[in-house]
Amino acid sequence: MKKLSTKWFTKWARKSGLKNENMIQAIENLENDLSTANLGSCLYKVRVNRPHSGKSSGFRTIVVYKENDKAIFLYGFGKKEKDNINQAELKYFKKLGKDLISLNKDQIKKSIEQQILFELEVGK
Repeated sequence: MKKLSTKWFTKWARKSGLKNENMIQAIENLENDLSTANLGSCLYKVRVNRPHSGKSSGFRTIVVYKENDKAIFLYGFGKKEKDNINQAELKYFKKLGKDLISLNKDQIKKSIEQQILFELEVGK
């Protein structure tokens, strides 16, 4: 399964001190239906631990996910900074998620080469 993030999310995660290991753990939680909320249209809100802290004071991430295929982090925010996404944001993320989830392997490879999408690698 491909584990990816958008360019915006990658920059945000770096600024927030979020490690790829935390995001990979969040995908595992999503696969096991732990700390997640199904927003519809393959879109999920997934809790991610803040470094040196727990999930309750951690981050909320928006992930588009297709079982055994791909998971792509789209957006993130700190629980302390924002309670939730609004309806306009939800509509936007559903559209974006639908477009991204429909990408085939060649399109994903090209998006990675063009640095539109980034692979989550352990140790980074």
